[in-house]
Amino acid sequence: MKNLDAISETIRAELTARDRARETLLPLSRDAIRYCSQSIRAIHRQEFDSAVSQLAQARSLITRAAQAIDNNPELGASGALKDAQKELAEGNITLAIIKGEDLPTPAELGVDGAAFLNGMGEAVGEVRRYLLDGLRRGDLSRGEELLAAMDDIYSILVTFDYPDAVTGGLRRTTDMVRGVLERTRSDLTLTIQQKRLEEKLESFRPES
Repeated sequence: MKNLDAISETIRAELTARDRARETLLPLSRDAIRYCSQSIRAIHRQEFDSAVSQLAQARSLITRAAQAIDNNPELGASGALKDAQKELAEGNITLAIIKGEDLPTPAELGVDGAAFLNGMGEAVGEVRRYLLDGLRRGDLSRGEELLAAMDDIYSILVTFDYPDAVTGGLRRTTDMVRGVLERTRSDLTLTIQQKRLEEKLESFRPES
C-alpha cells in the first residue's frame, strides 16, 4: 500500500486535467450554438453575408473546443460538442440550399458524419420555413426547387440504417424530416392549385 498516495495523485491530476478541458469545452460549444442560431435568423432575413460571418465565428469556436479536448478524447462524445457540430452543419447546409449552392462536406466543416447528417435533417425544417415565407409573399418561384432539395435529403437519410448509438439519433431526425416534407408538399400543392384557380377565374372576367 506504499504506492497508494502516488496512484491517487496520478488519478487526481488526470481528472483535474479532464475537468479543465470540459470547463473549456462547454462555453465554447454554447457560444458556437448561439452564433449558429444567429446565422439562421440572418438567412431568413436574406442577410447572407451576416450569416456567413456568424457561421465562420461558430466554426472557429468549435475548432478551439475540439483542440481543448485533444488529450481527453472521451469528452468528444459529449453532447455539447456534438450539438455544436450539428448546429454548424445545419446552418451551413441551410445557407447552401437557400443560395442554390453545392453543400459543404463534413470535412470542410470539420464535423463528423453523424453530426452532419443530423444537421442536414434539421436544415429541412429551416428550408420549409423559408419556403412558406415565400408563399405568404405570393412568391412561388422557388417552391418546387426547395421542395426537391428537401426530398433529396430525405431520400438520402433513409438509407442510413444504423443504430442510434452510432448515428446520434438519426432515425428520429429522419422521421421528423418525413413529416416536414409531407406537410410542405401539401402546402405547396394547395397554394399552386389556388393560384391556378385564381388565374383561371381572372381570365373569365370581362374586360372593362
